[in-house]
Amino acid sequence: MERNDILCTCLDITKGEVEDAIKKKNLKKVSEVQDETEAGTICGACVDDIYLALEEINGNVED
Repeated sequence: MERNDILCTCLDITKGEVEDAIKKKNLKKVSEVQDETEAGTICGACVDDIYLALEEINGNVED
């Protein structure tokens, strides 16, 4: 998935927006990304992609 690809289709949030929030706010958990961006808060289909973005940036993900 590229930065400009839509990660959250419900809210039209791109992977890049999620990555930027993770880096800027030092987010470690899916719930933190959800609180910051609202991605993954409607249908939840993109939660796995949020998890992968966290893993790519941080190397591991807290529960």
